[in-house]
Amino acid sequence: MLIAAIMEIVTSNCDDVDKALLKPLLPKNAETRDIAAAIEVIEEGGLHMDLSSENKDDDDGDKGIKGIGIKILDGATVLGLARSSDLSDLDHSDVGNNEIARHVPRNPLLQNSCDSSLTQASLSSAVIPGLWDDLHCEHVAVPFAAWALANWAMASQENRCRIQDLDQDGNAIMTTLLAPERSVKWHGSLVARLLLEDHHLPLNDSVPDWSSSLLSTIFHATKNEDISLALVALSAFLVSVERSTKAQKVVMDKGLNLLRDAAKHTVKHKQVQEMLAKALELLCTGDMQLSLEESQRWSGILLQWACGRTSSDTVRSSAIKILSHVLESHGPSSVAISQAWLAILLTEILGSNKISVKNNGQKKSEIVKAQVDQSNMHSAGQIANQLAGAVICLAGSQSGTSTRNIDTSPLADLLSLNPFVTPYKNQKKDGMPKIDAADSAIATLRGIKALAHLCSQDTSSLEKISDFGILCLLRRFLLCDDYEKLAAMEAYDASRVFEAQEMVQSTPSESSTADHKDQSSIRVPPTAHVRRHAAHLLSILSLLPNVKKAIMKDETWCEWLEECACGKLPGCNDLKIQSYARATLLNIFCKGNSSGDLESGDASGTAECPRYNDVIFFINPELPHWKCKQSEKSSTRKGGSEGSSAEMDSNRESLSDKSQQSSELQDPILDVVFVHGLRGGPYKTWRISEDKSSTKSGLVEKIDQEAGKQGTFWPSEWLSVDFPEARLFTLKYKTNLTQWSGASLPLQEVSSLLLHKLIEAGIGNRPVVFVTHSMGGLVVKQLLHKAKLENIDSLVKNTVGVVFYSCPHFGSKLADVPWRMGLVLRPAPSIGELRSGSPRLVELNDFIRNLHKKGMLDVLSFCETKVTPIVEGYGGWAFRMEIVPLESAYPGFGELVVLESTDHINSCKPLSRADPSYTEILEFLQKLKARYA
Repeated sequence: MLIAAIMEIVTSNCDDVDKALLKPLLPKNAETRDIAAAIEVIEEGGLHMDLSSENKDDDDGDKGIKGIGIKILDGATVLGLARSSDLSDLDHSDVGNNEIARHVPRNPLLQNSCDSSLTQASLSSAVIPGLWDDLHCEHVAVPFAAWALANWAMASQENRCRIQDLDQDGNAIMTTLLAPERSVKWHGSLVARLLLEDHHLPLNDSVPDWSSSLLSTIFHATKNEDISLALVALSAFLVSVERSTKAQKVVMDKGLNLLRDAAKHTVKHKQVQEMLAKALELLCTGDMQLSLEESQRWSGILLQWACGRTSSDTVRSSAIKILSHVLESHGPSSVAISQAWLAILLTEILGSNKISVKNNGQKKSEIVKAQVDQSNMHSAGQIANQLAGAVICLAGSQSGTSTRNIDTSPLADLLSLNPFVTPYKNQKKDGMPKIDAADSAIATLRGIKALAHLCSQDTSSLEKISDFGILCLLRRFLLCDDYEKLAAMEAYDASRVFEAQEMVQSTPSESSTADHKDQSSIRVPPTAHVRRHAAHLLSILSLLPNVKKAIMKDETWCEWLEECACGKLPGCNDLKIQSYARATLLNIFCKGNSSGDLESGDASGTAECPRYNDVIFFINPELPHWKCKQSEKSSTRKGGSEGSSAEMDSNRESLSDKSQQSSELQDPILDVVFVHGLRGGPYKTWRISEDKSSTKSGLVEKIDQEAGKQGTFWPSEWLSVDFPEARLFTLKYKTNLTQWSGASLPLQEVSSLLLHKLIEAGIGNRPVVFVTHSMGGLVVKQLLHKAKLENIDSLVKNTVGVVFYSCPHFGSKLADVPWRMGLVLRPAPSIGELRSGSPRLVELNDFIRNLHKKGMLDVLSFCETKVTPIVEGYGGWAFRMEIVPLESAYPGFGELVVLESTDHINSCKPLSRADPSYTEILEFLQKLKARYA
């Protein structure tokens, strides 16, 4: 009687576990005694066969010998487990039954009765590589028994139940996992996986031991590059740690080093890396977590998985989840890991953008843009090196090791990665500088800022850093206070050192603590700036679909963004971060169609929703009219609105008094857009300085950089209350007086960039008023001119007013100075366009004059009357000049207001609500409101 069906070994080579799990070749209803016999063979390490003395039937109906046989049938390899001497069921060609019966001693030997190269090739290309080698061994019973057990387990749940009942202590499975034969390990791993995957079976108490043995098999298989064995062992290991918490504990206590070594040995094997990453994710993202030291040891591998160009999505996803748990578990102690992550992201973007900068066109605008890109990349490269250096210093200080002994620290593998190799070697040679939490925070904020600048106009770079886990970092920077806690830890350590010095006043003690910082020297890290730059980058990323989905699913993050936008959080007092938070929410949750108000010939496209980029800021983002709405036209017709979500709106607390004044407005009548000028900013240009002086600096580069850093931001605190019928925006663009302070785009390029950002944001779908200062007026004039050329008629027709504060309509004397001294001051491209008598300025002024003449545009101009200090010297000497004289500040049409005793910088900074520079603009806006209400 043949109790095991004959197996025809597949001659095709299988490289993975799924292909190896072919259709089982043994019966689904195997007899219990057959399974018991196989288990007995495995546990005893061999098969002792007894020959029937009289060749009669046994009491149980069986007769003859019990043994393992191998037959070659016309070149096809056939294996069988026989329980009878009557082998008539087998084909008698090639190798007869007598050949099998001849080898039935107590210690059976399998003679090599088929030495042909064809036979060996057939076996060596089998599903289970290495089985042929095992068949050359003296004892072949165990390999065949393990094979039979695996096939029975594959065949049916009934067979698996019998295997579990007969091997309740798990000893047989454990024996296969510890066996020296490779094929036995392979089949044993497969049986273990099949039993563990069957949730109808109770969990065996030996599963933790199985996991430990499987992990050992994985380690040795990967070390020997035996990928097939590693895969099947990994598949069983994954199920064991998923189902058994005890197995997880065993691995976390004793097996992480083996997993780590296996990951290092199989960098190029995608499937193994995916299974290793998944196994580690199962181990440390539940109730258990990696210790700080283990997290540091794994950080190099995890960051390679997360940011590696060849990593699969599965590996990357697992790595990001693990790193997220590491940062959450260890907080300030994991700052070195988060900084390293940021440094790697910045380095990756720099590496991918190098090629695009080299291929430039011959147009002047393209050449200037390429120079700006190169300048930004050069600056970002320096910041990446600084960030890498901060990681190295922090790694050394946290591990308590010296510069030369940091190779033995848990972060040694991390420091061997690309961004850190060269700085690490240099610091080992020159000595490692001291670094504190403030230095670390500064390096981080510079890294985030550089990353935002590089990716702001590059969708592919945004998608890359999104895939590489930037959201995990940004969430950490925004919602947590790691750097503040790190500074607190440093202060505590310093206080302990100080106490020790007071208690033991001896020379040895003083020398031993000489390197420690004094408690009073601990600096406060600029956490608010880190948050602001992180919010800036998040607002840019929020335009990506995958980022929208990720943030929408995170209720905690959404609640934080809403409270930050309303200014309810202590770390969100900055106006920029509030605007970034509101822009992020609007980009994520808005689903309306903003194209309804655009004319058919509009070149702006048919965006489904306004897109708020990083050049557009909201004034008073806490006001109710900043809720995300449907299209402007549909909201006025139907009265419908689309908010972030009903749940968020219901939980929102009442706003301030001025917010309540605006809450009754269903649809603001006007959009008012503030545009700063040369060396200005979206907020500081319109903020009243404390002493009303233009600048305290002695350098021309500092014009308007220091003035207005503190004081009343009048568009928010005055205008939004006195004129609540409008939405208030303010824009940002980069301008420099000279090239020494960085690269900036020409006037036409700046206007083109702002134009498309405004259209994407839906600005131009209702009446618009631009409020400009200095060169900002020229930017708006160029912007409207370009909109006319590109047939973006909605913006041109809906721009109903422009306010010019000291706008150089016909050029500025300030632009003439650096142009004449070009060899010294290296004027920026935008400054050359402001020279007196520039034909381009005359052309733009004629364009605006024509709009005003047709009654399409109202104009209000302000003129300065006081000279502005440009360069201040010693002894009170200063070089002063009238930057925009009256003849240039008045365009020749519209209203003109001459501001007494006001210089160029302060022309847009009213002293009070009674100042003409404020009362006139308020009256101007109210007149337009009455016209278009």
